[in-house]
Amino acid sequence: MKEKVVFEENTKVKINKPKMYKVILHNDDYTTMDFVVEVLIKVFNKNPIEASKIMYDVHKSGIGVAGVYPYDIAATKICRVMNLSEKEGFPLKLSMEEE
Repeated sequence: MKEKVVFEENTKVKINKPKMYKVILHNDDYTTMDFVVEVLIKVFNKNPIEASKIMYDVHKSGIGVAGVYPYDIAATKICRVMNLSEKEGFPLKLSMEEE
């Protein structure tokens, strides 16, 4: 009779959370407040009250945080907004920075 050999493997898998990035809207003198609110609702899934608050932050402070996302999602949202703003003829500027 053959003996059974049992191997035990004690491996711990460490999963690192992805780095998060803030998507920042920048104020300009041409993009309408209505367009900024519309973008915040459609692209960033904000409710109208949140969108208006962020829009006022942009208007008063010069910048406002649209959301915090992993890198790929943040970059995709920025591209979507840039395409929408270019289509509408607005020079809306966005950036992202590591949180």
